[in-house]
Amino acid sequence: MRLILDEVFGPSNVINEIIWSFNSRTMASEWFARKHNNIFFARKSSEHFFNGDAVRVPHTPDSEAQYNRVDEEGRRYKAQSGGGRTYLNPLGQPCGSVWDIQLLGSRDPERLGYPTQKPEKLIERMILASSKQDSIVADFFCGSGTTQAAAQKLGRRFIGADINLGAINLTSKRLSNLPEVREGDEDFRGAGFELYSVNNYDLFRNPVEARSLLIEALEVQPISNALYDGEKDGRMVKIMPVNRIATKADLGDLISGFDQRVFQRRQDERPNQPVEKILLVCMGHEPDLKAELELQAKPFRIDVEVVDILRDRSQLEFKRDSEAKLAIVNGELIVEQFYPMNLLQKLSIQQEQVGEWRELVDSIMVDWNYDGAVLQPAVVDVPDENDLVLGRYQVPADAGTIRVKITDLLSESWEGEIDG
Repeated sequence: MRLILDEVFGPSNVINEIIWSFNSRTMASEWFARKHNNIFFARKSSEHFFNGDAVRVPHTPDSEAQYNRVDEEGRRYKAQSGGGRTYLNPLGQPCGSVWDIQLLGSRDPERLGYPTQKPEKLIERMILASSKQDSIVADFFCGSGTTQAAAQKLGRRFIGADINLGAINLTSKRLSNLPEVREGDEDFRGAGFELYSVNNYDLFRNPVEARSLLIEALEVQPISNALYDGEKDGRMVKIMPVNRIATKADLGDLISGFDQRVFQRRQDERPNQPVEKILLVCMGHEPDLKAELELQAKPFRIDVEVVDILRDRSQLEFKRDSEAKLAIVNGELIVEQFYPMNLLQKLSIQQEQVGEWRELVDSIMVDWNYDGAVLQPAVVDVPDENDLVLGRYQVPADAGTIRVKITDLLSESWEGEIDG
């Protein structure tokens, strides 16, 4: 990690290696017990923001005792050689590069059950030292949402991302439970948050089923061929890796599978026509993918077209099999039924019985005033391990268009609306 930071920012811009020191019950008989983590503090330029006063730590009794004199204004100081004075800073002493902050215990009130969860005190120190009010704090592996929770409490804007749907649900629930008013500051109001699903997340998250979803959405005709995934408009379709961008290295299997004898026969019969027309379907790709495939096919000429779902077909609609029924009764939003078809099919195959639909649900999110674009959940119902979602929620008086997102145990989601 240090080498990467040196390469990206330059060695002179990696300005601290912080030791996060803590007590732990780790027992080791063949090495030293591991009781610290390393934190690198890097900057983009020499004009970075740093507020050391915001993270001063309390004076120790020994250090405070050294300030044993008082001036005419009542300020404590210690005398320096040559007649100078060093005054006691009431905010505390400067924070060094060794941070003694205890790990979260199994019964800590902050503990949410996420394996890599960090204490808020640790993240708060980073945010206070490195950002101003209304700065943007970003964490792209947000996990249990500690960074986002700390940022919101400190009046910062934030961006969080995670490829784990469970992490997103846990973070959403955590942020929804934060108080709107910060303790001791009646002028502060939590800004809330918006939830986005980007880059056809369903496909990235579920690559096993992504191929069949793409074939259906693109209306590709399946064929019995080990090399290709189907045929569309006279082109042989090859679906590239769906959980990352396609690279030139991914063309290897396709190139090695070309039937040279068939290509030669086609070239002999129609020398002015390409021997094959190919459609590559990608979820992001290197810019020279088409040229590389055409080059590797020589001496034969092939006609390659690339479809990038993230760019060319960003609005591609994928079929949603789940169904749900919503109702408002006596001021309550009620999820009357939920049918996650893929999950029900798998349970049927496994001959497992389900008592009610709530047993199939991982989470429910509700936006009481949906703007037609972004789900802003005011309700995040993520039950504990042995509990079920409620399935009924009090509708606020100012509710408008209500948007509901239900996620099943396969992490597949249904979304629908009802007027408040």
